[in-house]
This record gives sequence, structure tokens and C-alpha cells, in this order.
Amino acid sequence: MRFSKKPNSAIKRFIMTLLFLAVSALLVTGCGTGENDGLAGKGKLKVTATTGMIADVAQEIGGEDVAVTGLMGSGVDPHLYKASYGDVKKLDRADIIFYNGLHLEGKMAEMFEKLEKRKPTVAISSRIPESDLRSFPGGGSQSHDPHIWFNVKMWISAAEVIRDSLIEKDPVHAEGYQARAAAYIGKLEELDRYATEQIRAIPEERRILVTAHDAFGYFGDEYGLEVTGLQGMNTMSEYGSRDVSSLRDFLVENKIKAVFIESSVPKKAIESVIQGARSMGHEVTIGGELFSDAMGEAGTVEGTYIGMVRHNVDTIVQALR
Repeated sequence: MRFSKKPNSAIKRFIMTLLFLAVSALLVTGCGTGENDGLAGKGKLKVTATTGMIADVAQEIGGEDVAVTGLMGSGVDPHLYKASYGDVKKLDRADIIFYNGLHLEGKMAEMFEKLEKRKPTVAISSRIPESDLRSFPGGGSQSHDPHIWFNVKMWISAAEVIRDSLIEKDPVHAEGYQARAAAYIGKLEELDRYATEQIRAIPEERRILVTAHDAFGYFGDEYGLEVTGLQGMNTMSEYGSRDVSSLRDFLVENKIKAVFIESSVPKKAIESVIQGARSMGHEVTIGGELFSDAMGEAGTVEGTYIGMVRHNVDTIVQALR
């Protein structure tokens, strides 16, 4: 008799139920050594951040006074990310947690709700006025575009949230947090000017940015590009043949020569659009790879927020100018 190597659906549901109960119990009771671990006199403040961009800012501002752990590495799509049991332990042991909010980490929302009852769990988007947020059809708070890091001015707001949250949690090191934040915000202001100047070098009629999913809306609004993507703002949304045909026609009608792939999104989708345009006699090339929902590899220039944005700006300008 041969047995299937795959467990049946009932066993799968049982295993998932046990895992959910274990994770929930851990979040409610906690396995750390206490709320004040990591404060002055007891070692560094333990900070856990969801995305690499947030972890990078927390490290820049926290400096030697913090130990930062990021959950999502290079090439990871936060829209689809599910926390592992190891991630839950990292979150539980943290003194303070930073996440993007605006439903970027949609599959972790319930987890944050439990955690914020026990420790500072901070959405870095919390100070951005709702009127400044981009939205898509559907209504409700889940309709807001979460890709705020592509407007550098908004990311300055995020840095200020991180600075103030660290000071509130660890006032003994307030002076250091303030000084490092001031220096880092100065670099962000310089980055904002750089992006503005470089995009202006692209002829106005060529300032059209086509990508795999609509992650660059804030970037386009702030720096003067028309932006369109095959998928919507969330990579959980599906695209169909009608979407491919519509984007193909857009490329042909506007004589667009270059489109861009993204490091955290499979390139198969955008390649199908390129092939469709080619079948209509219009040649389109891949202008380069952009970092959208995740930064580059740790230890590289693109593995920092500032390096990531500069890479994107330079790649876009080189392909479209």
C-alpha cells in the first residue's frame, strides 16, 4: 500500500490551529524578561522593525544606544509576508516595535493589535495627514497607498516619529537620539533635492514611469512623473489578460521605450507586456531594476534607504532621459 506524502486537509487545519494558538499565547503572555529590558544600565534598547527601510532609519537615529532587528530582508514583499514563529519571538523580546502601517503588513495587523497592549508598537506613518495620502477605490482605511517612503518628505515625518518614540521609551539617551536624527534628516533633505533636480533632467514628454505594480505613486506626485503599474498598489491584487492588454496599448500609444522591473516582484508579469508590445511592432526594453517594497542586500549601498532611493532615481533618469 502506498501512502500520500501530503497530509490531508483536516490534518493541515489541525496543525495550523495549533500554531495559531501557540503564537497567540506567546503574544498575550510574553516570553521576554520584561518591559524595561534594554534601557540605560541594562544594555541597549531592543528595537524590532518590519521592513528594511524602517530598520535602517531606526539604526541611523538609535546609533550605539539601540540593537535593531529587521524582520523582512532584501527582496521580501511585505504585502504577502507572514510572520514566522521566530519573528513572533523577536517581536515579543523587543522593547519597542516600528511598523509601516497603512496595511502594508496586512497579514500582521492582528499581531500588532495584541502587542500594542503590552509595549510601544508604533506605526511610522501615523503623523502623515490623511489628506496627503494617496487612495484607491474601495473606501475605508485599507484604501490608502502605504508606499510613503518614496516621498522623501514623508519619510522625514517617519524619521521624526521614530526619534520621538525612542526618546519617550529611553529618555536617558534623548540627546543622542536628537543629534543623530537632526544629522540624518539633513541627509534626507539633501536626497529630496537630488531627486527633484535629477528627474527634471528627463524631457517632460518622457517622464512616464511604468512598473510591475503601482508602488511609485508618491514618487511620481512629488517629483513630476506620470506613473502606471500592471498591478495595483498591493501585490496581493491579481492582474489578468485585460490588464496586460491595457498596459501594452498604453506603451504603444505613448511610444514608451523603457519599463522597469522590481526587486521584490516577479518580472514575468511585466515581460508579458513587453512581448505584447513587440507583437504590435513596438520595441520596449527593460530600463533597469528598481527597489520598491524592499531595499538591496545588506552591506551594499542599495541596502540603505538613501542608497536605495538614489539608485532608483539614477536608474530611471538613465533609461528615460
